[in-house]
Order: sequence, then C-alpha cells, then structure tokens
Amino acid sequence: MSNSIKLAILGLGTVGTGVVHLINDNLSELKRRSGRDIIITEVGTRRQRDDIDTSIIQNDDLMAVASSDNVDIVIELIGGTTLAKDVIIHAIKQGKHVVTANKALLAEHGNEIFALADANNVHVAYEAAVAGGIPIIKVMREALAANRIDWLAGIINGTGNFIMTEMRDKGRPFDDVLVEAQELGYAEADPTFDVEGIDAAHKLALLASIAFGVPLQFDKVYCEGITGITLQDVNYAEELGYRIKHLGFAVRRDGDDNNAGIELRVHPTLIPQDALLANVNGVKNAVLVNSHPLGQTLYCGDGAGAGATASAVMADVMDLVRVLGSNDSSDNVSTSSQYVPHLAFIPEQLSDTPILRAEQMTTGYYLRVHAFDHPGVLADITRILSDAGINIDAILQKPAHKLGQVPVIILTLPVVESQMNVAIQKIEKLESITDKVVRIRLDELA
Repeated sequence: MSNSIKLAILGLGTVGTGVVHLINDNLSELKRRSGRDIIITEVGTRRQRDDIDTSIIQNDDLMAVASSDNVDIVIELIGGTTLAKDVIIHAIKQGKHVVTANKALLAEHGNEIFALADANNVHVAYEAAVAGGIPIIKVMREALAANRIDWLAGIINGTGNFIMTEMRDKGRPFDDVLVEAQELGYAEADPTFDVEGIDAAHKLALLASIAFGVPLQFDKVYCEGITGITLQDVNYAEELGYRIKHLGFAVRRDGDDNNAGIELRVHPTLIPQDALLANVNGVKNAVLVNSHPLGQTLYCGDGAGAGATASAVMADVMDLVRVLGSNDSSDNVSTSSQYVPHLAFIPEQLSDTPILRAEQMTTGYYLRVHAFDHPGVLADITRILSDAGINIDAILQKPAHKLGQVPVIILTLPVVESQMNVAIQKIEKLESITDKVVRIRLDELA
C-alpha cells in the first residue's frame, strides 16, 4: 500500500460536506497524528458539485465508488436502511473498511453487518452514529473497557431536548416549540423519529450492546415520545424539585427473579433539578454512565451538525488509518485482530441476557390525577397504591378549579410497571376520578 490512505465519501449533504471541509482545513494535523497522507479520491453524489476539488472523481453510481481500487475506506453518509445497507455490504465484500453515521441501519441490521465485516477481515466504525461529536462509543468500548457498566442514561436526541428546554424556560406549548425547531432545522418536516423517541431508541440499542455485551435488539426497546407532555406537568415537576427530560435508559437488573435482565427504554423522565443531566439544555446531548469501579461519568457536547458529526467521522477514519499503517510491514497480521470488537466484546462472548418487557421494568412515577373535590378521594387513591405495594414519596394537591375538580400529583418510589398498571386501572374506575391518570416515569439517577 502506498503512503496515502484513500477515502470515498458517499453522500455530500451537510455531514459529507463537513467531512470534506474538515480534511481540507486540518490536513497537516491529520498527517502529523497518523503519519499518512489522507486524501479523498472519490465521492458518490447524485449531482455534480462545483465546489469539490477537480482531482476528486464524482460518481452517481455508489456501488462503483464502494468497490473502486482507488479507495481504502468508504464513508457512508447517505442515511436510510435500504440503499445504505446494500452499499455497505458491497463495500465490505470488496474488502473495504467502512465508516458510517447511520444509527438506524446499525440498530436494525448491525448484527448482520458486523458479522460480515468480521468474516471479511474489515471494520465498520460508527462513532458518529450516537451523540454526534461526543466520543461516547470510544469511551465505552475503550476507556471503560475494564469496568462493569451497570446503567446509562442519555439525552441522545437534540430536537427533543430543545423542545423540553423551551417549554420549561419560556412556558411555551409543545406544538409552538416544534414549529420553531423545524424552522431552525433541528427537526425534520416529519418529526416523528425525533418526538416519538425512535431516533433515540436507535442510538440506545447501540449503546446498550456496547455496555452489556449483548446483540443489537432495537425491536425490544420500549419507546415513548414527548407529544403528550404538557406545560402543566412541566410546572408541577419544577414545583416538586424535578425537571422533565426525554431520556434513553439501559439498565442491568441482576437477581434470580422474573425481573432480572436488561431494561431498554426511551421516555420522558422526571430527574432531580440539581442533577448534571437536568442542566444539559437546548440541542446539546449528554450521556451519564454508571460503572464499577469508576462510578458516574458524564459526557456532553453537540449531538448533531456538520462540525460535530464530521469530527466523529474523522476520529474513526484516523483509527483505521493507524491500523492500516501498522499492517504495512506485516501482511499476515489480521486487521480485525488489531481493532476493538464492533460491540466492545469478542463476538463469541456476546451474552443472551434477556431484554425485559415493559411490564417488568422498574422506575419511580409521577402521577397526575384529576378528581372531584369530594371527601375521601385522596384516601381512596393512596389505599389503592398501598394495596398494590406502591410506596408514596410525595403528594401535591392543588386548589380546586373548573367544575370543582382537584389536581392531585403523586410521586412514588420505584416499583415494577405491572404493579403500577394494576393500580392505575383501579384508580381510573373510582367514581370521583374525572379523567385518565397521567403518568411520567421518575428516576433519581442514584
């Protein structure tokens, strides 16, 4: 191999263009760190770009680019789970290393893609797929390699975090903030993946597999969005000393009972106002990891955007460049043997630890109950919770408003979801209850 490492970039959108600019701006720094010239030789793009160096081949045939003899590393930035999958598989079979930011593709098809990469002695790197410029994949696969990770909690979708921040700080309703998020480019025209938690669930599936050494299981992530969060609940949470964040949780539950396994859940969550994670605002991302023996560590930064994502893409490229360089003098050394396993654990050592169903999960709860202002209503509600084995941590009863209805807000200690389901069903059957019980999960992050 020559001294130059040749890159192909598939997709010249915001991130792809950011990668081009980063390489051009920091070229000398990249060479000083890697000892190699890193050059873009080809790009896959639907239309010819006048702002791309004329020495770079532009081609709308992505398969041809992915198999070109003039390419060592393929950077996939086209997104989606169809064409991107075909192109990556084709590149792997051609012996090309791949760098991708495609969290949806890896969350849904990563087991297949990683196995194929191992079989072909190449690597698929994906730092940019989770939390943009925050190096959380590298931290969990390498820096925390000697730790047992017990749980992690993350703000891993900037759009949702922007919406929740604006609702709390400025008292704006959800729909109003969503429109602004779309105007600012934080949310797509169809914001479903962001506001319903699907984007965060893709990322959580990747983080959980790295944390616990289990196969990717996106289809088992419990997912709840923020479209039902009201200003009323945001304000009540603040009054009780909490903030509502849209979080992804991956939690290891040990023990011999039926609730032992791994929780994978994305949902709105009350967390203490003074928690570091509660004070990550706007479009920022953050991941809190609790591991042994290190304890809690927080990783925070820009979760999207051209610069942040290009930084993560090129971090992966640099790792691959170093591995390729180390192989120059020893052709019989396996590239994959020198690289951290795709999911941090040796593939043969991945665990079959079960993913818990929603009704098996354990969290605290915020409950908002609307009832007629009749004697004994609160006693009935607390009796039902007690009979279900649910311990109350705090109660906030607001003055009666329209038609004599009283909002009652209850915080509970952690309880298995199936117990809470039974209790809520019984509360909603009380004659004095005027509406469905609003529930939001609560976590002390302890």
